[in-house]
Amino acid sequence: MAELTLSNGAKLYYEVHGDGPPLVLAAGLSGSATFWNVHVPELSKHYKVVLHDHRGTGRSSLDRIEYSVPQMADDVLALMDHLGIDKAHFAGHSTGGAMGQHIALEHPERIDRLVLSATWAGFDGYFQQLFRVRTEILDSMGPGAYLRANILFMLPSDHLRDNPDAGLITDEAAAKQVPVPEIVKSRIAAIMAHDRRKDVPTIQHRTLVFGARDDMVTPAYLSEELGRLIPNAETVILPHGGHFYPAVHPERFREVLTGFLEG
Repeated sequence: MAELTLSNGAKLYYEVHGDGPPLVLAAGLSGSATFWNVHVPELSKHYKVVLHDHRGTGRSSLDRIEYSVPQMADDVLALMDHLGIDKAHFAGHSTGGAMGQHIALEHPERIDRLVLSATWAGFDGYFQQLFRVRTEILDSMGPGAYLRANILFMLPSDHLRDNPDAGLITDEAAAKQVPVPEIVKSRIAAIMAHDRRKDVPTIQHRTLVFGARDDMVTPAYLSEELGRLIPNAETVILPHGGHFYPAVHPERFREVLTGFLEG
């Protein structure tokens, strides 16, 4: 649990847990390392697990810059350099998966095995409409409504039925999670600009494309497209779990992840 000062003076919050082959975990649009908390105790028994809060989120600097997937990926590479990690397994969820694609394409020597979770090679009409609506909610109704609506997209309905408190967040708590809405909108614009369909067929890494059939944010067909485009990809689509399937089915997620990394 520490901070890295980047070349421009921005701070990047990070954590390192365990020992063994390095495994970098990159979260989605929220950017928070806490997304992986449920997995750290088990994964750190076998790997040197590296987590960070993306710049613009959580405990990292809330820079008002024009965010991009290459910029987010470069922050990860700076963190790996800081930690003396030349090459690592990389598992990225959603936005983190876009970052993983960029690193695999532009800096292939830095990645050992690649895990692309609930992510996409490029956007489509559904994806554009979804993020347009999410941005409109943030603009017109504020962070509280934005985060409460997000839960409906992220988790399957039966999970919310059985865990009704999962969708409860006060406006005060939401303001702490989204202190600068302009940063969220810039990060949304960054992922909307990510389209590497023409490039990902050149990825040569052993790759796991992982998702859930009922994902409302990254529909399974986008994961399946990504799996078809990458020559050495193995695609696993769980029947249930939504966009946050790693949290809904943590044991199954780790079983597939470690089986791939060790296989």
